[in-house]
Amino acid sequence: MGGHAVGARRRGHNEGSIYKDEAKGRWYGAVSFGYGPDGKTWRRHKVSGRTRAEVVRKLKELQAEKDTGVQPDHADTLQRGADDWLAEGLDGRSARTVRLNHDVLKLVTATIGDIELRLLTAHDVRRALVHVAAGNSSRTVTLAHNALTRALRHAEANRHIARNVAALVDTPKGQPGRPSKALTAEQAAAVLKAAEDSRLGAYVVLCLMTGIRTEEARAMRWDHVDLDAASIAVWRSVRLGGDTKTSKSRRTLGLPQAVTEALREHRVRQEEERVAVGGLWSEHNLVFTTAVGTELDAANVRRSFRSICKAAGVGEDWTPRELRTSFVSLLSASGVPVEEIARLAGHSSSRTTEVNYRKELRPVLVKGAEVMDQIFG
Repeated sequence: MGGHAVGARRRGHNEGSIYKDEAKGRWYGAVSFGYGPDGKTWRRHKVSGRTRAEVVRKLKELQAEKDTGVQPDHADTLQRGADDWLAEGLDGRSARTVRLNHDVLKLVTATIGDIELRLLTAHDVRRALVHVAAGNSSRTVTLAHNALTRALRHAEANRHIARNVAALVDTPKGQPGRPSKALTAEQAAAVLKAAEDSRLGAYVVLCLMTGIRTEEARAMRWDHVDLDAASIAVWRSVRLGGDTKTSKSRRTLGLPQAVTEALREHRVRQEEERVAVGGLWSEHNLVFTTAVGTELDAANVRRSFRSICKAAGVGEDWTPRELRTSFVSLLSASGVPVEEIARLAGHSSSRTTEVNYRKELRPVLVKGAEVMDQIFG
């Protein structure tokens, strides 16, 4: 008479196929997901566990994924998901942005990259981020978490996972980052002196005395410089598309006399270089270039600036962007209102100036006391 073997239990609805491997002492189960993308390969996903109940639970989870349209693949690890997002999900982004996301994601996948996407949990994500936070700044941890969340969103949109577990995790706090600092008036004077003999000298003078961003200086063209009127139009940057950071970053600035003189000398030197290399020169009408006329690389600017700082006797632990913080600091120390500094720096609001340069700004509420001292002697 037909029927199940004695002791066997009829398989429940949506349980898939379940069997026990007596030799290994483990239970196994499988659920069919139909044909794969090629329309030929039959997709069948297996699970295992120490007990039948554990396998039943895992099969129900697989069935739930199937019901939502998710099509998991055992080859879909987090590392593969991250690679897919970097290759497909960053269209239109600059090479620098892609590289940044690659680098911060690498910090995460070094810990949990081999976990299957469908098995990834919020606990796994939290564990990886805590590991990243142990040796990196809070900013790096935040960038890593954001990149991971976007990578999993990409996998979710492609129906490789049912939900984005990275979105369920709070970003842990990392190590304190290196705070920006500013040159004193004496240090700034020493840097300007040391820059006189450097090929990057005019670059340093311009950034320190006008506060423009290094990304704006690297993209500056001669047709945006009017040395007769002593002004520059800050309309471009090396960002993707050539736009400045914000709409208020587009500004026209008057030039101090020292900047005008430095740029005149720089233009003469650049013309001599162009003649010397002849046909090797690549004309882009850029103010600051390599020895053959191409755009300066940020790393080269950093190295040259460190050499200038070393020669100036102020140490080598300075970055070009701190010419901008020094500009803000020197203006603030001279009593220029924060609102005016914000306009000169191209900040979207004076709050940006106060938040980002708080250490450089002098207390705002000193004017009343100074006036009262003058009135009452």
